[in-house]
Amino acid sequence: MDFLPIKRALLSVTDKSGLKEFAEFLNARGVEIVSTGGTMKFLKEAGIPVTAVETVTGFPEILNGRVKTLHPKIHGGILADKDNPEHMATLKEHHISPFDLVCVNLYAFADALQKKLPVRNMVEEIDIGGPCLMRATAKNFHSMLILPDPKLYLDAMEEIKNPQGVSLMFRKAMAAKTFKITSEYDAMISLYLEGVSV
Repeated sequence: MDFLPIKRALLSVTDKSGLKEFAEFLNARGVEIVSTGGTMKFLKEAGIPVTAVETVTGFPEILNGRVKTLHPKIHGGILADKDNPEHMATLKEHHISPFDLVCVNLYAFADALQKKLPVRNMVEEIDIGGPCLMRATAKNFHSMLILPDPKLYLDAMEEIKNPQGVSLMFRKAMAAKTFKITSEYDAMISLYLEGVSV
């Protein structure tokens, strides 16, 4: 898919810089917005229509928020190759709607390090769903757009304005940035765990 029209987006961010303006832009273009927890609350308070992830999955957030987006109705909608008729037939069979855009940034583990919390508390600062969403979307850049950083919103908006859709070149560049961010995030956690006693 050379150009990707954006019709459905999943927004789930820790850093909400520029989020209101970006979500308003998407909403004005008729994009359905799906969201989680704090991000959903933020969007609702800003008066932006949003669908809860649990409405999509039919399953509530559990384990104090540890499990929210890890569900086939989310990841199936992200990982389906839109150029593969078999994938699209599978989505239809299981009543899964595809996503086009995932906008995620991670729990601020670097900020948590400054607090020098006990290990049991620090592990709660390790993002699981975020990296899963980011990596899944980045892997499927032929059919998806991933935005892993608020600094990318302006460029993304210019791309989304294209009547044909977001270019493959831009989607590939965003995927590359995403894998760099997730690899650095994992490396930071690994170094932390190597240096602390249990």
